[in-house]
Amino acid sequence: MISIQLHSNKKIYFASDFHLGYPTPEESLARERKIVRWLDQISADAQVIFLVGDIFDFWFEYKNAIPKGFIRLQGKLAELSDRGIELILFTGNHDIWIFDYFTKEMGIKVYRDPQQYSIQTSGQINPMKLYIAHGDGLGPGDNGYKVLKRVFENKVCQWAFSWLHPHVGISLAHWWSGSRKDPERIKKELVFKGKDEWLLNHALEIEQQQHFDYYIFGHRHLLLDLAVGETGARYINLGEWCYDSAETSYHYAVWDGSTMKIESALNV
Repeated sequence: MISIQLHSNKKIYFASDFHLGYPTPEESLARERKIVRWLDQISADAQVIFLVGDIFDFWFEYKNAIPKGFIRLQGKLAELSDRGIELILFTGNHDIWIFDYFTKEMGIKVYRDPQQYSIQTSGQINPMKLYIAHGDGLGPGDNGYKVLKRVFENKVCQWAFSWLHPHVGISLAHWWSGSRKDPERIKKELVFKGKDEWLLNHALEIEQQQHFDYYIFGHRHLLLDLAVGETGARYINLGEWCYDSAETSYHYAVWDGSTMKIESALNV
């Protein structure tokens, strides 16, 4: 378990699913500027910022090249890191091919699997415990994607893709990603599934083995704050920043040392 000592008057922020690059360069740029304004706003009291996956709609690091664009976000992240704010990034199913660029260039810690955190606040007897992951491939069901994820994470497949010229590889990836964003398909997916909500079920499975105060995920694009059984644990899904919906978009979570809140960046 990773320990974090939260300093007085500091906060921890969580956001996910920016999907920069989607659906058009113009719309993505407007969203990127909004994200940068939000980062500027929270930087006054942020000690740690968790970016919980799918920050990009597609990302692949070639040996000597990265996807062009997103320079405003990269510059802001570099600035925040240089100012001593800890940045932690989880890869998602759309940016699973983030490798070491963000760590080497900006000092950002990158994780591919769920991580456990113990957050100690001054004057607090018991630390707050977090279980954090993007959420893709976790819990029961979604077996088709779990097979696909093994292909995406396979070193041989990654090596083979890296030999595609960026013009071809990036264009192919954007086409594939766009083909999965049919409005009717999105409408069907953005529905709370009740007892079949697989990330909630994953949290319930973990909670039976070890208690966490909060389970924080992205991936589902639904803004959720639900009880995990009867232990006092909560499942928080961070929503998304890409569909321009007041119900689900532009939300984030913040821990101030005593309370976890979900807030909106809609008007930032």
